[in-house]
Amino acid sequence: MSTNELPKQYNPLESEAKWQKYWEESGVFVAESQSDKDPYCIMIPPPNVTGSLHMGHAFQEVLIDILIRYHRMRGFNTLWLPGTDHASIAVQTILDKQIKAEGKTNQEIGRKKFLERAWQWKAASEGTIVSQLRRLGVSADWTRERFTMDEGLSNSVTEAFVKLYEAGLIYRGEYLVNWCPESQSAVSDLEVDNKEVKGHLWNFRYPLSDGSGYLVVATTRPETMLGDTAVAVNPDDDRYKHLIGKTVMLPIMNREIPIIDDRYVDKAFGSGCVKITPAHDPNDFEMGQRHSLPLINILNKDGSINENGGEFAGQDRFVARKNVVKKLDELGLLEKIEDYNHTVPYSERGKVPVEPLLSIQWFVKIKPLSDFALEQFDKQNSPTFVPDRWGKVYRDWLIRLKDWCISRQLWWGHQIPAWYAPDGSIFVAKTEEEAYAQAKAKFGEDVKLERDPDVLDTWFSSGLWPFSTLGWPEETQDFQTFYPTSVLVTGFDIIFFWVARMTMMAGYFTGKMPFNTVYIHGLVRDENNQKMSKSKNNGIDPLVLINKYGTDALRYSLVKEITGAGQDIRLDYNRKTDESTTVETARNFANKLWNASRFVMMNLDANHGSAMISTENLELADRWILSRYAQTVLQVREQLDSYSLGEATKSIYEFFWGDFCDWYIELVKSRLQESADPTSRATVQQTLRFVLDGILRLLHPFLPHVTEEIWQLLTYDTSEPSSDRPVLAIQPYPEIDTSYINEELEEQFNLLIGTIRTIRNLRAEAEIKPSAKVKAILQSDRDRERNLLEAGQSYILDLARVEDLAVVATVDASATEQAIAGVVGTIQVIVSLVGVVDIGQLVAKLERTLTKLEGAINSTQGRLNNEGYIKKAPPEVVATARAELEESLKQQEILKARLAQLQGK
Repeated sequence: MSTNELPKQYNPLESEAKWQKYWEESGVFVAESQSDKDPYCIMIPPPNVTGSLHMGHAFQEVLIDILIRYHRMRGFNTLWLPGTDHASIAVQTILDKQIKAEGKTNQEIGRKKFLERAWQWKAASEGTIVSQLRRLGVSADWTRERFTMDEGLSNSVTEAFVKLYEAGLIYRGEYLVNWCPESQSAVSDLEVDNKEVKGHLWNFRYPLSDGSGYLVVATTRPETMLGDTAVAVNPDDDRYKHLIGKTVMLPIMNREIPIIDDRYVDKAFGSGCVKITPAHDPNDFEMGQRHSLPLINILNKDGSINENGGEFAGQDRFVARKNVVKKLDELGLLEKIEDYNHTVPYSERGKVPVEPLLSIQWFVKIKPLSDFALEQFDKQNSPTFVPDRWGKVYRDWLIRLKDWCISRQLWWGHQIPAWYAPDGSIFVAKTEEEAYAQAKAKFGEDVKLERDPDVLDTWFSSGLWPFSTLGWPEETQDFQTFYPTSVLVTGFDIIFFWVARMTMMAGYFTGKMPFNTVYIHGLVRDENNQKMSKSKNNGIDPLVLINKYGTDALRYSLVKEITGAGQDIRLDYNRKTDESTTVETARNFANKLWNASRFVMMNLDANHGSAMISTENLELADRWILSRYAQTVLQVREQLDSYSLGEATKSIYEFFWGDFCDWYIELVKSRLQESADPTSRATVQQTLRFVLDGILRLLHPFLPHVTEEIWQLLTYDTSEPSSDRPVLAIQPYPEIDTSYINEELEEQFNLLIGTIRTIRNLRAEAEIKPSAKVKAILQSDRDRERNLLEAGQSYILDLARVEDLAVVATVDASATEQAIAGVVGTIQVIVSLVGVVDIGQLVAKLERTLTKLEGAINSTQGRLNNEGYIKKAPPEVVATARAELEESLKQQEILKARLAQLQGK
């Protein structure tokens, strides 16, 4: 296809599918295991295999892809490793609902059949996710795709568990955990969503055992009193010092429990007396440990009351709550009920309040792991956070983390590699054979072992992701080349879930932090600036917008909305029409790029090349655009290197649309004519091609498909992929060439552009027809400015439609008669109206406009001077009227000045 046969319109869907297929099939995105190039590696934050990607995923993957494509073009050995996460609780919840809807239970179908269904679900969901990632144009290395439960990663998980266990950093014990009655599994502190709720504070009387009175205790969970084993007071509380060491009778259960003293008790809360339930409250648990209190569990795993709850056994916890209150009221022990707003922890997955439950679980000792990560951060600033404010959040979490409960009562996930002998002995091993070998050495050949049915918390395997995906624990070539990785791109909401766990795990197993930098991005908010969520049903499907506007348009619109690293962005969206003005604007930008490129290529000779000709033939506009281009390259590279991705898109946009299209192309059109000077024509062709080639390279990480399509057409006169020629995706990113930068020239040229704008504005004010050419005088008492204006006379004549231009040091007074004047900098611009405008008609029109405007001013001033109006009208209406008056007065001043000028006053 020759340049003059370029399609008039760009077809994004066709081009995007073509190039995505070609890039992948030709191995453009495949990283080298060994290379002399510097490595650059980003691991995808693996999306859960729970369905499809949402707009937040799209935003994140686009940010990663921009960084990856940029560094690939800079010559790095670039690896973007894709993959997915098995998401134990989320997938199990989905499958549980499906099985329940079929009228079955998990126990009926059994673990084996359940896991078969889980793997089927994984295959379908993963296929959807991978397809969506490809539609987003990601340049991932699909030959290295991983899944958190594939064979290699499963081996890594087992290796990590065994090593931590052997080092005494994993233990099994009875401890208070967050229990989700809905999923019937333990959940970590980080999987708990604390919600502010309107509840009650119930105050009950606990009779003193000696009959001398009672103590009043307050609680938000009355049902837990069934498991109370003490009442606590502050040792400094004079009201109760004489009671410390005595006992009360626990109502309903008729159990005698002690009155203890502990400084944890807040004297100002309620009555100053606190009921202690060590088996159902974490703070009570720690107090129970200090005072050797018994632990009485009153809950079953489904949230119902167990046999320790006496007459309430079998009742749901919330039913029991009402009945306990009713019983205490009947016994005359209900003191009062107060309205009380408090925080209730909810299971993020099960969506129900969690219960602190005494349970035997597996735990990781956090402190030895967090200490190393903390030392790396404090001494080496490793990893570095962008924006840096998130580093403090990360550090605070490392300090506050408690031992990590890693066991989950689920079937989908990595089954814990622990086997139990009949006497309770534990054998942790990489395989069942190794476990039996250990057991036989202790018990003999006839020993029988039973494997722990629980699985590991999903975040355990995710914590290994940066290095397990590269083959750890083996010293693979990929591990040696790409670890530590370069950047982690993730949201602020999982710094605690994931980032901290990766740094702790990596620190222990590799002795290094897993990534050099953590780039924290914000959220994509909906058209009402609300956070997107399933509960609000306000999500936006990225594929809907891709199908309507193209992938590049969505990518560009998401990034261009960023106003600073880590900031949220708002995406406007019409849910009735599935339209977005933001994405439509981005599509228009892609079309502008296509049309401008088409113009350039239609004006190139067949022998155009990429090399610049001698600088001695460059004219003023050529030297200006090359300086602006070099400045833009410098600015964009600095912005990309500092993760200012949104600012980089704006810099390229302003250069391309403003400097290149609006000015340079317009300035050189006359030099592209067949009749133009051959040297000048050749120079502008080379400049156009060189700068356009640079613009395509600058934009490629943001708009990969349309830039590849244009670049192929620019370079080879055809956009059909071919294995015998390179692609833009691996061409060098524009280098900084400071020899082109001429800041003085740019400053001068800005004055020239300002002059052209001023003449255009004056023409518009005087309502001079676009086809009419005018006479103009440019006056400046500065030699340098006059020299510049004279050098750029041809540009002024062309773009401002001037036929007679005078550049002078002084202006005769007669020159301003029947003329309109303006100022740009220190230059006076005078446009003669003689012969191009009927002065009388123009004056009459302006006078009519002024009369109408003054009538409106008088009306508005009258309303605002009326005290009754000011008092009765809404404040926003009054404010609008004042703003309108201010604007009208400015217009009045301008109109009067124009009339005075035209009338020679």
